[in-house]
Amino acid sequence: MSEVEVRAGAPGAAPPRPASLSGHYAMRGLVASEWTKLRTVRSTMWTLAITIVLGIGLGALATAETRAHWTASNQVGFDATRTSLIGVFFGQFSIGILGVLVMSAEYGTGTIRATFAAAPRRPRVLVAKAAVFGAVALAVSEVVAFVAYFLGQSLLSAPAIHTTIGSPGALRAVAGSGLYLCALGLFALGLAAIIRHTAGAISAFIGILLVLPIIVSALPSSIGIDIERFLPAHIGQSMLSLHPGIRSFAPWPGFLLLCGYALAALVAGAVLLVRRDA
Repeated sequence: MSEVEVRAGAPGAAPPRPASLSGHYAMRGLVASEWTKLRTVRSTMWTLAITIVLGIGLGALATAETRAHWTASNQVGFDATRTSLIGVFFGQFSIGILGVLVMSAEYGTGTIRATFAAAPRRPRVLVAKAAVFGAVALAVSEVVAFVAYFLGQSLLSAPAIHTTIGSPGALRAVAGSGLYLCALGLFALGLAAIIRHTAGAISAFIGILLVLPIIVSALPSSIGIDIERFLPAHIGQSMLSLHPGIRSFAPWPGFLLLCGYALAALVAGAVLLVRRDA
């Protein structure tokens, strides 16, 4: 039997695999593809480097400055764990920007068309992007959080108040700060899937973190206090603190609410990916 007859599907020839005929990626291939994209672009290295520098460097600077100017009056309301993790509040912007770029960069260059041609099931593409980015963001954020904590506590030597990882609430706050950054990054990824424009998605993300709390603070206190605890930035403060405010959500319920925001943004993005042209 000739090679031509075999290719044409002559009797006795092995049936071709559907995947090879369609040329479409399975989920494993999509994840591998997204991992290649993420690790081979310069923006990933830059934003992760900024997250590391800000997360660790600012925490070390804050704790060293606190120790250098420590007085007895500093003890009132001082949270040693939160002070060493203060860089997380700045690192959230770089993680969010990376989350936006994971989705919006392909729209900017037009390569999203090739991605969807290879994987017509667009929600699967978004799932693969979220899985790869989420894993990287979580790993980097947890490393930054633990390094910042241990470095910060070592700088808060006596007579300054300091904690250990075994202190009540310390491990929860440190691990929670990494989870907080990861959830925020996924939320930003969802916003990018909805908006599809880098500048627009970054503006929306920063507006939710910075501008929205200012607007809420301008409301009457009877209304603003009840709304404030639902804001992502306020949830983050609760997660990083040993003793959350009375009107704040407890750390883990607050984290679940933040995960709900991220999931809602991703689901909305997946729906719009299907309904809109690339």
